[in-house]
Amino acid sequence: MRRFKFPSLIGLSLAGTMLLQGPAAAGEWVDLTYDLSDEAVFWPTAQRFELRTDFEGHTDGGWYYSAYTFTTAEHGGTHIDAPIHFAEGKRHVDEIPLDQLIGDAVVIDVSERARDNCDYQVSIADIKSWENSYGTIKAGTIVLLRTGFGAYWPDAEKYLGTAKRGAEGVAELCFPGLAPDAATLLAEARRVHAVGIDTASIDYGDSKDFAAHVNLMTHNIPAFENVANLDKLPAIGVYVIALPTKIRGGSGGPLRIIAEVR
Repeated sequence: MRRFKFPSLIGLSLAGTMLLQGPAAAGEWVDLTYDLSDEAVFWPTAQRFELRTDFEGHTDGGWYYSAYTFTTAEHGGTHIDAPIHFAEGKRHVDEIPLDQLIGDAVVIDVSERARDNCDYQVSIADIKSWENSYGTIKAGTIVLLRTGFGAYWPDAEKYLGTAKRGAEGVAELCFPGLAPDAATLLAEARRVHAVGIDTASIDYGDSKDFAAHVNLMTHNIPAFENVANLDKLPAIGVYVIALPTKIRGGSGGPLRIIAEVR
């Protein structure tokens, strides 16, 4: 049985502070998760995160106490799309095996090509160009796609292409994603465990058929969306732990994702 090495909370906290200043060094942990707050970016039609104070202050007994209630859509902030989100009969978020969420990862950086093109789609050519430099992506790898759009978080107008809400906002979405045929390559030929991206969707903003989602999720491959701090990671030598809220029967949920540079 495979053993997973988890970081200490102190080490992660210290690394998270240091990593704001530049790329991570070997042995450091990087927090790839945005805070869930009222500033977090959500899909224009999704319920945004709300934190309500139930109690905050000193009790009649004299001790301090605080408690809160939060509400949120499954798919907002840094989150996971379970396969059932776009593939009937596939896994719900609570059914995804841990070995699909924990393991070796690679980072494919297309930020130079996506910088001036919000409709950019990571292509088969991009994947093969990466492989020419670093070797064929191994089965069971977690693939992280860096478009550079993480630099815009939490400015919805720049990050999503629009700050508008509702159907009007959906019509104006513009951000990079993964091309459908490239999704098929990762799913069928490379047999990856998961794919993550630093945008709001694994499909590009103007997608009408969400084919990248479908092509991954029909193979029971989950997607991580709104992944933070990919600029802190190297192309190889990355180990990821991506643990979602375990919602029984859920189509996704908030995700705490971290990475160690090795």
